This record gives sequence, C-alpha cells and structure tokens, in this order.
Amino acid sequence: MQLLPKTVAPLPDELLAGWLSRLAASDHCEVPDLLAHLQIEARHVATMDLEVEARAAERIFMAGRIDPACVQSMTFAAMPEATMRLTAQVPFQACPARTARDLALKHWRRAWAFDCQVCGARLLPTFAKQDGEAASKRLVDRARHGAGVLKRAANSSSASQLHRAMRAVTFAMGLKALRGDPACALQSSMPEVRLFCLVAVGGRQLRPLAKAALFSIGADDYARIALLRAYEKELRLLATINQITRRKPGRTRLPTAVSHT
Repeated sequence: MQLLPKTVAPLPDELLAGWLSRLAASDHCEVPDLLAHLQIEARHVATMDLEVEARAAERIFMAGRIDPACVQSMTFAAMPEATMRLTAQVPFQACPARTARDLALKHWRRAWAFDCQVCGARLLPTFAKQDGEAASKRLVDRARHGAGVLKRAANSSSASQLHRAMRAVTFAMGLKALRGDPACALQSSMPEVRLFCLVAVGGRQLRPLAKAALFSIGADDYARIALLRAYEKELRLLATINQITRRKPGRTRLPTAVSHT
C-alpha cells in the first residue's frame, strides 16, 4: 500500500472521522476516495468513531504515519454502559468556530457537553432549524448548570446520582409530552427539548423533590403520569404533593401511585 503524500497530526480529543476528513483534505481528495485507497470498506465514516477493526486501524496508521495506539484512542471503544448511553452515535451538536476548520471532537458527542472545551463557545445543534425565538440567557445558564450536574453524575461511581438525573429528564419529557428514551432527549437536535431536560436535571439537584414536582401541578394528564413514572417509588413525596394541591383552589390532585415492586 502506497503511503499518502501528506499527513496531519491528530489533535487532542479528536474523533477518527474528523481526522480522516482533515487527512483527506490535506491530500486533495474526499474521505470515500481515501478509504478506497486504504482498501477499507465503510458506508459511513462516522461508524468508525465507535469501533474500528484491527486490520483497518493498521492500514490507517501506516498510511497516515501515526502511532498505532493513536487510531484506537480517537474512537469511543471500551466505554462503560452508562457513558455509552449518553454518547451520541452521530453528531448532534458542534462548535461553530471549530467545524469551520473541519474539526470533530469527542466531547461534542457527550450528552453533558454544553460548551466547547477548546474555545469556550456554546455548542449548537447540528441540524436544528433557526426558526423561533432564541433561548433566554437565564434558560441557557440554567441548562449549562444542569449539564454540569449530569457530567458529575455520569462520571461518578454512584449509580444513584445518574439515576436521579435521568428521572428528572423523564419528568421533563412528561411536561413536554415527549415519549422515548431519556438519553435520546438529552441528545435531541431540537434546542428547546435538550435545554428543558438539562434545566430539569439542574433543578432536580437544587430543589427538594416536592418543589420540583409542583411544576407539574395544573399540567395535563400525560404530565401527571410521567411524574408518577419518575417518582413511583417515593409514595411519601406524592402524598405530600396531594396534600399541598388540596390546599390550592382550582388545582387537581395527582392520581394515586401504584408501586410495581
């Protein structure tokens, strides 16, 4: 196999797909042409960010003249299950200043990533429409705080911390009448969904459960059901909420919780 005329050095935290894109650009070709030259079959180069076969990795480091271990370090291989759930398989946000230089960094794929670690700019959704009003600074700041809470929970050795954070996301999804996996909601390309979920994660830590749950009082039935799903094992909490709502005129009591344990 013929070596490439030019090569580029991988950057810290760079994804393999991003590096291959820069490598192809330096040799004045497209990524599919580069992979064909390396005799690597790949329908989507982004799949190589998750796992790259040993034979393909060997061809890449030989042609690019980089350290063999560097190829694997640019992928998401060998992650804990919890971290994997909160790592997007496809790009969902990016730094506008960095993407202009054909960069793709690993931390952009994390559900808890909010700002670019290189320049500090806020990461923006990759495919979001620009219609509608921009989020307020207060909402963005609260979401940024929630992202920090989620990061600490994901990187901690305590499964209960991450469980509490994800319960808050489930609750937020109920208020927005959303269905599906909470981890996917945190990676949503719709800014309002992701921001609202992150705010809920931060609020879940800042307020007692009863205060956080009161945000759903007066919401529709689907939101109340989501509240029960999120806190179904905390019957004392739900009983407290019902006591509070009975004192509030015009408010509807929550339905009785049923434990599935």
